[in-house]
Amino acid sequence: MGRAVTAGALPLARALADPAAAAATLDAAGWTALIAMARAEQLIGTLAVRLDGLPLPPTVARLMADARASADQGRRVALWEAEMARRALAALGCPVVLLKGTAYVAAGLIAGQGRSIGDLDILVSRGRIAEVEAALIAQGWEWVKPDPYDDAYYRRWMHELPPLIHRERDRMIDVHHTILPLTARIRPDADGLIACSVVLENGLRVLAPDDMIVHAAAHLFADGDLAGGLRNLWDIRCLIVEFGTEALAARAAHHGLARETARAVRMAAALYGDGATAVRLRDRPYRRRLLARDGWGRPIRRVTRLAFYVRSHWLRMPPAMLARHLWTKWRR
Repeated sequence: MGRAVTAGALPLARALADPAAAAATLDAAGWTALIAMARAEQLIGTLAVRLDGLPLPPTVARLMADARASADQGRRVALWEAEMARRALAALGCPVVLLKGTAYVAAGLIAGQGRSIGDLDILVSRGRIAEVEAALIAQGWEWVKPDPYDDAYYRRWMHELPPLIHRERDRMIDVHHTILPLTARIRPDADGLIACSVVLENGLRVLAPDDMIVHAAAHLFADGDLAGGLRNLWDIRCLIVEFGTEALAARAAHHGLARETARAVRMAAALYGDGATAVRLRDRPYRRRLLARDGWGRPIRRVTRLAFYVRSHWLRMPPAMLARHLWTKWRR
């Protein structure tokens, strides 16, 4: 257990990369730590899929079977919610692009196997955002943010509408019109993302392969504090394995996300590859944050977490705007 604490969540990354080795070498304490970290990082379903068919202790096998069943149920719920959104927006005739976990399972990608899926995330043209919002509200979705300041902040500065939740199904939808906040220093080509998206059989769309990787890299390294980062980095690893990186650098540069995408590729190889890729010096703080779990799944490295939390706000808005925003939030 002491080694798990020192290494952080590295045993989880190694088990995902080489599940056979984990199955052959872990003792009871090792399994306890691995399962706790996987649950904390919302990777338990993914781990269960990776371990499927390998010889496991009976208790672990039962837990993994339950995790696979839960992930499959989550997949069905996510796809049904996407279908409900499709029906609600069909009359508008505008492209509706699925994002993140729902996109992966809808497209049948490796990244969707066992993946934990939360809210439904979609991307639509900014010019159609008001129509999309009205159509969703007419079909039972309601605003989550009752505070006027929060509502105005989302509408003026963010890359998405204020969150909506369906009054009957209790499911959230995040309606994006781009992939980074409007206050961010980087401005991806949102119209290009939609124009190059791939149409599925039901008429919904998913991002083109390179754009999927770029979006995942942006979400991980340009717009947050790396919470849930191991799951997002696993998405990137799976997308790279499935699609390769031949044209990725050029597409990332087009969106202004060359640095973030290159880091995502390096980190995915370092944590989920064959162990031959060393972590570069400038990537070490990110590695430290990504692996900040102990053997009980609890968050560790408080200073590192705080530093990345501050960084996430710094990335989202200029200093003067950030100061005003934090002052307003504090007063409320």
